[in-house]
Amino acid sequence: MNIIITIAVTALVVLYAGLFKAKKALLPLSLFGLLISLVFVVTSWNTNQVSYGMMQMDNFALAFSGLTIISTFFILLLSQNYFAKNSDNIAEYITLILFSLVGVIMMLSYKNMSMLFIGVEIMSVSLYILAGIRKSNLSSNEASIKYFLMGAFSTGFLLFGITLIYGATGSFDLEVISEYLVGNYNAVSPLFYPGIILLMIGLCFKVGAAPFHFWVPDVYEGAPTLITTFMSTTVKVAGFAALLRLFTETFAPLHDFWMPPVMALACITLFIGNVTALFQKHFKRMLAYSSVSHVGYLLFSIITLSGQSSNSALVYLTAYTFASIIAFAVLILVKQKTGSDHFDSYNGLAKKSPFVAFALTIAMLSLAGIPLTAGFMGKYLMFLNVMGEYHVYLVAFAILNALVGFYYYFRVIVAMYFKEGAEVDLPTPVQYKLVLVLSVVITVLLGVYPSLILNLI
Repeated sequence: MNIIITIAVTALVVLYAGLFKAKKALLPLSLFGLLISLVFVVTSWNTNQVSYGMMQMDNFALAFSGLTIISTFFILLLSQNYFAKNSDNIAEYITLILFSLVGVIMMLSYKNMSMLFIGVEIMSVSLYILAGIRKSNLSSNEASIKYFLMGAFSTGFLLFGITLIYGATGSFDLEVISEYLVGNYNAVSPLFYPGIILLMIGLCFKVGAAPFHFWVPDVYEGAPTLITTFMSTTVKVAGFAALLRLFTETFAPLHDFWMPPVMALACITLFIGNVTALFQKHFKRMLAYSSVSHVGYLLFSIITLSGQSSNSALVYLTAYTFASIIAFAVLILVKQKTGSDHFDSYNGLAKKSPFVAFALTIAMLSLAGIPLTAGFMGKYLMFLNVMGEYHVYLVAFAILNALVGFYYYFRVIVAMYFKEGAEVDLPTPVQYKLVLVLSVVITVLLGVYPSLILNLI
């Protein structure tokens, strides 16, 4: 609870600082608040605190909360030169990001499905505004409307699913629902099964799993790039962790019922995400479809329930998060300099900006799953998880899709090192260099020593 209060108070302080035109204090205040909340994450480890019977800060919630807070910290570091060029209302940007993070923490720590809904709404409402915060930009407006409509639609599925499960069990509490399933395994209410499917659909909308992904490319492309970074990393971590907690813990007794549709979703998501990314000509849109494909790999962690499902997902999401932060940070730099995110904008980048090109290369290698990067360990753990149940054909299908991914990830590397272009010299601010260096170190370190976080949960 201390984590949520700290972030919420920080958001309010930043908002009031904006009213008094204290622009230089906004970013330091935000970063300081996130550091304090990170201290609470560390000091709460192994305490298993329960707040009002509604939220539980167990190690699962704390591990993913730590990841989302660090990723938000990095994203806010990238905001120093970003917001100043696009808006005078910097405080509003940062405040909405922090309020969205409050919803994220609720989604990670819910013990009651009503708190899951509240967390989803707090996170989503902030993001609807952030996606369209450039009021004079038609693409931003379109992104906001599409995100709002699809978000409202998915919330309807989520609420209907929660309602059916409440009708079957008489409770929103996850422990009570789990006890009901264990005690009535052979006589589960008919309401429960459609409730699971509707909850699955609602959460798959939030994480961007196919065929519920059709909002992702347009929203990611139209929203400000920094907001897209937040949506692609922190928000995706929250959505998938919420899905993981619900299905691997509460709904585990009905695994045989919901496993086949999850497997089908994983295959469809992998295929559509990877194949569609092949045909993209713009880096940002390619990253959008790439994020869809990674959801397919992440679904492997719940196809086969094991004691390592949560840890494997944590490693994968950590690898994906920091590689994506690098990719979007470089995208911001390139777009600010050239005004375009077309692949041709990256031609010859390594000659004038070798450090930026090297960081982006590490990110692309990690997203592709090349050894000695965190992305390789993430994919390896996902494949290992389903191999335990002899889903050989599923693994083979996933490996073929990973090979397809090599093409569009290496396309960027080839453009930077082997194609002639404008050879743009990117001015890289200090905070960008700091984020790139730390993200590269984390990506390589986890690729070599995944045990650093593999057994956290």
